[in-house]
Amino acid sequence: MTSNNKKLSLTLRIVIGMLAGLAVGFFFQFLLGGAEERNLALLGLDIPLKAFFVDGIFHVGGEIFIASLKMLVVPLVFVSLVCGTCSLSDTSKLGRLGGKAIGLYMITTAIAISLAIGAALITGPGLGVEMQSDQTFDVSSAPTLAQVFINIFPSNPIESMASGNMLQIIVFAVLFGLAVALSGKPGERIAAQFNDFNEVIMKLVTLLMNLAPYGVFFLMAKLFTTLGLETIGSLVKYFGVVLFVLLFHGFVVYALLLKSLTGLNPIIFLKKMRDAALFGFSTSSSNATLPVTMETVNKKLGVNNSISSFTVPLGATINMDGTAIMQGVATVFIAQVFGVDLSLGDFLMVILTATLASIGTAGVPGVGLIMLAMVLQQVGLPVEGIALIIGVDRLLDMTRTAVNVTGDAMVSCIVAKSEGEFNAAIYNNPNAGEKEETIDFHHLRN
Repeated sequence: MTSNNKKLSLTLRIVIGMLAGLAVGFFFQFLLGGAEERNLALLGLDIPLKAFFVDGIFHVGGEIFIASLKMLVVPLVFVSLVCGTCSLSDTSKLGRLGGKAIGLYMITTAIAISLAIGAALITGPGLGVEMQSDQTFDVSSAPTLAQVFINIFPSNPIESMASGNMLQIIVFAVLFGLAVALSGKPGERIAAQFNDFNEVIMKLVTLLMNLAPYGVFFLMAKLFTTLGLETIGSLVKYFGVVLFVLLFHGFVVYALLLKSLTGLNPIIFLKKMRDAALFGFSTSSSNATLPVTMETVNKKLGVNNSISSFTVPLGATINMDGTAIMQGVATVFIAQVFGVDLSLGDFLMVILTATLASIGTAGVPGVGLIMLAMVLQQVGLPVEGIALIIGVDRLLDMTRTAVNVTGDAMVSCIVAKSEGEFNAAIYNNPNAGEKEETIDFHHLRN
């Protein structure tokens, strides 16, 4: 073997970690056999399998990985958005960016939930289903429309950063960036510092991406140790419809929009989104995946930082295509299970509510189920029906996060192309951004 042999790509290493975690998870599920505790004799010691491995090693490793990604979100969003905003020579451009990005995100969300409702009505996942559930779902009160707009503006930006309120961070970063752009020489010195800071943060992203296969392994191992497959079996039709619409939206709708609005080759786009989509799938969080999405959009897809620093964080906050798909299918499913006939007006209300609510509830924990509760209440369906689908929501949440991340990148490409801030050479280069996937740590010892 020579030193010139190619190393495994990051995508392949993540896939290996994911499959290994899945296999280990099922192995531990088999060993436990439904028992809450089972010991394994190792080196003369009785080690509790679940406590030591599942709740110990797997849980700790996965949580550290998620925390490491989330650690970067606030500084990355703030610094990159300040850099992007202060680089705008025309401040009116910001209004155009916002209008295009928000408009595209709302349109794709409306398309997503319309497809979901249509597919659910055709397949009837809840017809003939008689399910009982002793689970309950507590509905958190949703903010009013007026309060949504009030909450966008931070009274304390430091508190907003500490709590991770992305909409407030975006607003403060945009205002700060505009102030830097309008401050002459002092602003230029500040902008140079932020640009250097941004480079350092992106290097940190690259460092953490090398640890991703291990983090993905821990997350998958824990998930598939604790996931009850019998739960999926009872909801297989609902699960299948949601999964089909998610994949159709991610691979077909996004591809058609990208091709029709930019003329770009969607196959290249989907290939380059593999790493970010896998991150989204394993973390189930658009915010946690944001550092990887930013790097992919900038270095692999050729979107200028002045565009991506705005569209990607905004998308991670308000783009809910995957969640909208779940809401559409779940609404029809719950209506069919409880024998409630929904009118055309009800379906239009579902589409409108879910599309508008994607902005208002973006910062609420458990956003998908909270938004679904709002939608169900709007059309008079029993909110208790959410308890029927909670069991399989974790797996579907992983897939819809991958769809959301892909949508963020797709909209970024469209907006960048329309603004002339797109590098076609980088987009068409299959090796763009690949050179920094692996890092030689040995020189750090010298």
